[in-house]
Amino acid sequence: MLLAEDDRAIRHALERALTLEGYEVTAVADGVEALAQAHTNPPDVLVLDVMMPGIDGLQVCRVLRAEGDRTPILMLTALVETADRIAGLDAGADDYVVKPFDVEEVFARLRALLRRTSPAPLAPAGPPEGPAREAPQVPGRQLEAAGLRMDLQARRAWRGRRELELTRTEFELLELLVRNAGIVLDHSTIYDRIWGYDFGPGSKNLAVYVGYLRRKLDEPGAPQLIHTVRGVGYVLRED
Repeated sequence: MLLAEDDRAIRHALERALTLEGYEVTAVADGVEALAQAHTNPPDVLVLDVMMPGIDGLQVCRVLRAEGDRTPILMLTALVETADRIAGLDAGADDYVVKPFDVEEVFARLRALLRRTSPAPLAPAGPPEGPAREAPQVPGRQLEAAGLRMDLQARRAWRGRRELELTRTEFELLELLVRNAGIVLDHSTIYDRIWGYDFGPGSKNLAVYVGYLRRKLDEPGAPQLIHTVRGVGYVLRED
């Protein structure tokens, strides 16, 4: 694990806590060091503070994603506005924790990120079919609902003919909604299935991800696909 945090007290405390939890931690104080470490010793997961001198966490995230690095990234941020959290997701982060945070929440989010990135069994190789950009039709690995199609093996998704560029968490959330198309999923169920932890009624984490996913799904003149059921949760349907 690579931890980048410029606040010495937070960095040392989090490094100790993560080490006691069983993680092998490399801790650095700024974005320049973070990029150098990520290039020389690629970690299994990154924990990046947003506000760091020089190269900040968002810039580190953008550089790694531009290089094709898909290592899961958890952002630490003192910024609580929705627009700030969306900026982190736009940069390619998979999840975030708002300061001040409970270290147990950091552990829970890391477990969820690492669980979702565990290698999946490879499907038997077969002859290529169709155009290069078409998803292979593998039984049990294709999902379709409300004009959406998902290839679970390739981790690709389309609305109609348009391919969607989704982060890991967005893909997991969309898969859950597509699997349960027409069924209202409550907040607790979604938190448990996606993050493995219910962050409680005060958390806006789910609303941020749903909003971000809607931005990628919605098309002018086309029906909205993800609907809010106030006080309950969300449902995927085309109407």
